[in-house]
Amino acid sequence: MKFSIIYEAQMVDASRANERDVFLQIVEQAKYAEEKGFDCIWCVEHTALTQYAHMSAPETVLAFIAGATSRIHVGHGVVCLPPAMNHPIKVAERVATLDILSKGRLHFGVGKGGTQQEAGAFGYNLEELGPMIDESMYLIPKIMVQDEIEHDGKFIKIPRRPIHPKPYQDPHPPMYMACTREATLVTAGERGLGALVLGFSGPEEIAKKNAVYRDAFRKRRAENQVGFRPTEHLAALCAATVLDDREKARKIGLRGQRFFAESIAYWYQGGPKPTVDEALTAEQQAAIIEKGRQQTIAYLSEEAIPVGDEHLSNYTIAQDAYGTPDDCIRYVQRLIDAGADEVLFIFQMGGIPHEVIMETIRNIGDKVIPHFRAQASAKRAPAPATAG
Repeated sequence: MKFSIIYEAQMVDASRANERDVFLQIVEQAKYAEEKGFDCIWCVEHTALTQYAHMSAPETVLAFIAGATSRIHVGHGVVCLPPAMNHPIKVAERVATLDILSKGRLHFGVGKGGTQQEAGAFGYNLEELGPMIDESMYLIPKIMVQDEIEHDGKFIKIPRRPIHPKPYQDPHPPMYMACTREATLVTAGERGLGALVLGFSGPEEIAKKNAVYRDAFRKRRAENQVGFRPTEHLAALCAATVLDDREKARKIGLRGQRFFAESIAYWYQGGPKPTVDEALTAEQQAAIIEKGRQQTIAYLSEEAIPVGDEHLSNYTIAQDAYGTPDDCIRYVQRLIDAGADEVLFIFQMGGIPHEVIMETIRNIGDKVIPHFRAQASAKRAPAPATAG
């Protein structure tokens, strides 16, 4: 079982001064996470989504973190593959270079991005991106493995060229796909890719997604494989605030999740701008999150759109992950029982303070991770010999 942190560089205050502080805090948190036994630091990639995500250059952030650490892995969760945004040659070059410099600590996720706001910044229609993302997805690992590449595709054309360097990991870093809907889980499994489930899905929904993914992975065919390294792995997002004071953790965590849900609704669905209200209790914040869920259901029903977890997961409250270390252990166990191979903790939601995130990292590192490491060691230990 892996325990990781994923970053959006989300912030309430979008000023230059606070942007600077947030990015420097991310590095400090990542270094502390390595000290506390976390396995990987993941970064998303978004462009032009004020407040929701200022993580527009994850390759720079991950390289800086890799250089500031020695053990913890770093992961693209994910690189957006529209060619004008990230040309496959440049993606292959950047991935291979960072894999070398980190001595094989890199994980490589791929996707298309989530909004027309982003796609339009590079001259694309979001709804038309699928085929070009597929073309790029299949092409990049070939670039990282072959001595020379030549490609004459519908969306990407490359004359014969040698592309350098080649990755540290042989044949290339493990590859993943961002997955929200059932169809993307099927695609990830059929293509032999790890699944990064990036919605706030609860354990019950993770169990359903896990079953879909494992079935597709088991039935995959060689001709559909992306890259040269099949990776069976399901990572589940888990929003968490873990403090000694349970009520404080719930109040801060739910406030952060509300901001997250409202900011994503603003950019993805045209909703109002997100708000922060420090005075509300945890129960009041939870009630507002539930109201947002019901409003989304009503809108989808009115538009005759089938209601799915991809629409509602941001309103799913991970009750026990906002609480004490013991609360968190119970919730993480439910994710493990649901089939998750990795927990992608997200701490940096809205204006959750740096010191609260650091305390959360400490509590998970000191109490939650050791609990599951000991559990895994006990399962691996040989049974004691019986007297004959």
